[in-house]
Amino acid sequence: MTRTGFVHQALCYGADEEFLEGTLGYVHEGLEAGDALLAVIAGDNIGLLRDALGGVAREVEFIDCLDWYHYPSRTLGQYHAYCTAREQDGARRVRVIGEPVWTGRTTFEVREWMRYESLLNIAFAESGHWILCPYDTRALPDEVISTARRTHPELAVGESGLLHSDRYEAPADFYAECDEAERELVEPGARTRRAATEVAFERGRTAVVRAAATEFARGRALAEGRVQDLVVAVHETVLNAIRFGGGSGVLRLWSEPEYLICEIADVGYGRLPRVPAFPGHLPPAPRTVSGHGLWVVRQLSDLMTERLGPDGSVVRLYFRR
Repeated sequence: MTRTGFVHQALCYGADEEFLEGTLGYVHEGLEAGDALLAVIAGDNIGLLRDALGGVAREVEFIDCLDWYHYPSRTLGQYHAYCTAREQDGARRVRVIGEPVWTGRTTFEVREWMRYESLLNIAFAESGHWILCPYDTRALPDEVISTARRTHPELAVGESGLLHSDRYEAPADFYAECDEAERELVEPGARTRRAATEVAFERGRTAVVRAAATEFARGRALAEGRVQDLVVAVHETVLNAIRFGGGSGVLRLWSEPEYLICEIADVGYGRLPRVPAFPGHLPPAPRTVSGHGLWVVRQLSDLMTERLGPDGSVVRLYFRR
């Protein structure tokens, strides 16, 4: 099938045969066209697809999805870097079979992975790449399968068929829905807020923020490399708050069973510069002079939430313990 422009499809399969039926033709067609092929899929599916491809399997790069799908923003960054490198190597397009990991996630994490699937439609909209996302209906919850039809414009059917998803939603609308659901999932209780360490900051007084963040992370046995990631992410967010949020605010630090959480709240300007539609989620153009800050923060953090407004903004950074 000759296609141009970005293609994003969901492949819902309920048997090994259905998985192969939906992927074999996709791979062969890509190889014949000279495309780069990357399969980031479950270990069992790697074996299935390799065996079915035979000798041409060596022309496909296989990666176990457990080694790739750690956190949404970093995974999007990995795909972006991979596709950029293959383009520079002369690939006509990159074809990806990308199978996200849904099991073992909290409700909050599942929601963020759903958001990630929707954001792919924006992040790669100007590219010519093709991403096929398998969903195993034998193992995944109904909500995950149902949402795939809302985050993928097309559904792969059989060897070469496809259907346009009549449930597909514009990423901006789906993003807003995720924000609403997120507020109920992650809002800390009064007891948590009372237990948080608070550090005020203002223009010219950010060293105290770095010191507090370092002490907090090391005191909870975070690996040293991640301590540095946390400190840089917090400091970058504080600098953004000073620049765009009225010049002062407060850093709150607390721990939960699964995450260390850093909340940066500013006082607001009474007005806010134009906020990007998907703040920090999309890779900035290499030569742009702004827009890199929140992207870097998302790459360093495991998860991040934000509420940006003229009367004050709140950004929360999550680091798995």
